[in-house]
Amino acid sequence: MDQQNLIFWTAVTGIISALATGLGAIPVHFVKARSKKVRAFATAFAAGMMLSASVFSLAQEGISLRSRLTYAPYGVIIGLLLGTLFFWMTEKWLDKHNFHKHSMVKGFSKKSFLIFIAMFVHSIPEGIAIGVGFATGNLQFGLIMAIAISVHNIPEGMAVSLPLKVEKTSTLKCAIISIITSLPQPIMAVPSALLTWLFEPLLPLGLGFAGGAMIYLVIAEMVPESLEEGGKPLTAWAVMLGLCFMLLITNSLQLISFQSLF
Repeated sequence: MDQQNLIFWTAVTGIISALATGLGAIPVHFVKARSKKVRAFATAFAAGMMLSASVFSLAQEGISLRSRLTYAPYGVIIGLLLGTLFFWMTEKWLDKHNFHKHSMVKGFSKKSFLIFIAMFVHSIPEGIAIGVGFATGNLQFGLIMAIAISVHNIPEGMAVSLPLKVEKTSTLKCAIISIITSLPQPIMAVPSALLTWLFEPLLPLGLGFAGGAMIYLVIAEMVPESLEEGGKPLTAWAVMLGLCFMLLITNSLQLISFQSLF
């Protein structure tokens, strides 16, 4: 694949993958947050999806790179800890600077803003993965990688939109915010394809970092809020359903990729 085609395919598929995230707002349109239990279920379900994506997608994908990068599992572990540290410090900074008083974040709760940051960070290694996929020179492999990430972005858009919807954010705004969280994918895809030697070694760390950030968010913000509004049984079931839903999608995409390649 020549450089011109490499840039074209990584840019186009990166843009498509970002736009796919906005589709996650469509099913969320029908969520009516009329009670605390509905809000609690939606928050916990989104938490389960994010937890599943962190462990069974990000961390697992990072560890699987050990066939090419022997340090990959250790990079993931370090990334998880750094991501947790980053989000802990971000939360403290927001509290210190009176987050709710800033007009630039009007309409966002602290939880929604943290979800936005977490999913934005999460998109960076996914953009790198698209670029590295096409940089192999195998167009089919690159397309499979991009399609898998695009489809995976739809439920991630749901995870972003659900908490926003229960705060009475419009469906259109949910979709736009979801797409913005995935902007790092087209931005990172092209440089990663052209500079694979630089970006690929950073993938385990980046995947772990994004996973650590989301796990901290789930445990520190989303689950406690759901427990407060919905109680233990509802929260536990909603988290489990969200986790299984995302795991089912992730597993299905892996099967499709495997069958396509072999």
